[in-house]
Amino acid sequence: MIWKAVVSRVYSQTRSWQPAGCICYVTGKPSTACFKFLASPYFPSERNFTTLPDKLAPKCPPANKITPHLFGLCNKINICSAHQQATAKAVQYVPITKILIANRGEIACRVMRTAKKLGIQTVAVYSDPDKDALHVSMADEAYHIGGAAPQDSYLRGAAILEVARRSGAQAVHPGYGFLSENTEFAEACNNDGVIFIGPPAQAIRDMGIKSTSKHIMEAAGVPVVGGYHGEEQSDARLRQEADKIGFPVMIKAVRGGGGKGMRIALTSSEFQEQLESARREAIKSFNDDVMLIEKFVQRPRHVEVQVFGDQHGNYVYLYERDCSVQRRHQKIVEEAPAPGVSDAVRQQLGEAAVQAARAVHYVGAGTVEFIMDAQQKFYFMEMNTRLQVEHPVSEMITNTDLVEWQIRVAAGERLPLLQEDLRLQGHSFEARVYAEEPGNSFMPGAGPITRLTAPADDATTRIETGVRQGDEVSVHYDPMIAKVVVWGPDRNTALNRLASALTRYNIVGLHTNIEFMLSLLAHPEFVRGNVHTDFIQEHHAALFPDVLVTPVQACQAALAFLLQQRSEITTKTVSPAFSQSNAFLRVNQPKKSNFMLKSGEESLTVAVEEPPSGQTLSMSIVGADDKHSVSGRLEAIEGGGAVQELVSEINGVINRTRIIHHGRDLYMFTKSGVQKFTLPEPKFVSKVGAGAGTSGGGLGAVAPMPGVVEKLLVEPGQRVQAGDPLVVIIAMKMEFIVKATAAGEVQALLYKQGDTVAKDAALVKMKFDEEESADHSDD
Repeated sequence: MIWKAVVSRVYSQTRSWQPAGCICYVTGKPSTACFKFLASPYFPSERNFTTLPDKLAPKCPPANKITPHLFGLCNKINICSAHQQATAKAVQYVPITKILIANRGEIACRVMRTAKKLGIQTVAVYSDPDKDALHVSMADEAYHIGGAAPQDSYLRGAAILEVARRSGAQAVHPGYGFLSENTEFAEACNNDGVIFIGPPAQAIRDMGIKSTSKHIMEAAGVPVVGGYHGEEQSDARLRQEADKIGFPVMIKAVRGGGGKGMRIALTSSEFQEQLESARREAIKSFNDDVMLIEKFVQRPRHVEVQVFGDQHGNYVYLYERDCSVQRRHQKIVEEAPAPGVSDAVRQQLGEAAVQAARAVHYVGAGTVEFIMDAQQKFYFMEMNTRLQVEHPVSEMITNTDLVEWQIRVAAGERLPLLQEDLRLQGHSFEARVYAEEPGNSFMPGAGPITRLTAPADDATTRIETGVRQGDEVSVHYDPMIAKVVVWGPDRNTALNRLASALTRYNIVGLHTNIEFMLSLLAHPEFVRGNVHTDFIQEHHAALFPDVLVTPVQACQAALAFLLQQRSEITTKTVSPAFSQSNAFLRVNQPKKSNFMLKSGEESLTVAVEEPPSGQTLSMSIVGADDKHSVSGRLEAIEGGGAVQELVSEINGVINRTRIIHHGRDLYMFTKSGVQKFTLPEPKFVSKVGAGAGTSGGGLGAVAPMPGVVEKLLVEPGQRVQAGDPLVVIIAMKMEFIVKATAAGEVQALLYKQGDTVAKDAALVKMKFDEEESADHSDD
């Protein structure tokens, strides 16, 4: 048995640590027994504590009053048997046969797959819009728990525990987000006799409050970034501390995570605005607006370590992940191991992460996040006391199933592997596919998925998702559609496999970040592994190039539209170049025709001429001199649904391109992303379909994405200047401030607080100053 103890120190007014003896972790009573605490290599030196005079013992404060305090495993302890009995706790094995997954989407499906593999029954919970969701159909049982908003459903801990009681589930897996790091929910599970598949509530509490976790890590000898983590939370005090630290500073919610409740103030002038924004978002996400201020390390790397502990005192690290490339402080691509990190630093990272886990008696899966500078010096940032979104890359390089580990450890089993059993194998990437518009500041999207085809899972590729074709990405939840995970024997191979998999993940109905991801993966600096958290901003121009339609793409689009038309009237022919064709071009098409195409803001016309032989088409772009020899066919893709493969020969070069026809739209999926072509509606159709009263004049602000009106910052009759905030929109728990585009007067607010708005919906009716000037000039 490993005995637990707490080594406490009193933080004096002279800001120095003084030994205060041993305090029992269980009883909280001081002990004056001799013991030796073996510290990690990151302590400046080994701490030795000898017997203290009895007169000092009463001065030791109770364990729950120590701030900060250091939890540790005492490898050598010489204490009385009474103290041993007080601290000893037997670990009981409790077999788990039914699990309730208190989550939705991708992570709920992920947990269910492992549970089914282990022969464990699963229980799902769902909100109103999730009744037909994939996780509901995968579960053995499913229970309705409330409305669409998270606070009406997935954040209702009492309702979820009631489902556990009704269903007979012995354990609850919280996934990530929602209640996964909620101390009160973990305690409620324990009080109800339901196993919480996660760490102890105290560990969640200690590491969830960033100021407390910083103190604990500092006491444990783990390097931390300096800053203000105090209880005084007035605006004036926070500004004073920010000025003292020096700009730029990071403003972070102490209970934050996932980039929410986090803002960067580059200068003193913008501090107040960023502070207020961070607080509003923190209240919305965590119901707590306490902030900490830290020095912002510019161009850092975000490197995190996967750790695991069991109830028997065993700890391991499963190597590190690099999650540096982010937008809105949220990860979009992760890899393991971190590129360029030396073996020595890798070991130091792992051991520091294990020491962090030991310091709070951690049990289960956790992630210790570090900031790393250019010299590979690292500093503790935070610990996520749950399974991370990016855990699959750690699984791929260690050949493990971390969800299975979670279940086994929660049941009381020992870790399946110890540190000496783990081996780092190869390299893995994960790309998160989001419904969002990268070209519009990565604004999140929502709406139906009308077409979806994904590459099949195999030994080197995994698609982790919670949606199917026909499902809808809701404005109320995170807009992640899927995670594309790959493995390779080395980084370059894994990178190539990821790019290939993304080109085969074909989706229609929503804007996604796939095209941007392909641009990112092809960037020379990313290929070299030179990543940091400012990567997107630094390489913005290269990552968002002007995309112009090439003559070959225009010819392919015209060919695809023409073949689709021919297939609809069942006219077929055979070309010597494509002897297996079953839907080829024939002479029934008029000798000459034009295809007017629109792609983005670009419009072009492709002139098609069919020679008498009918064998090959001649195409040209109107306004250009070159002519192109074109032939081809459409092929079905096994399991591809609406996806077809366009096999084209243009000027003697044969290409295979995946396409989807959707009404008058054509989606072409290439190695650089998706290219959308549209056949414009005939003019008389456009006129009939045009709505009335859609004039944009006087509409001072529009919703940048679907969302909910969180706050109205102006009122009718109020004058505003360009850049003044008008409305706060919340979408996917992220806050966006809509600002005035020009000076003028607010005439009307078109929505009220709490209303749901569509993308591009007019929010405020304005009378701009320039309009008034124009009116005067007409008099």
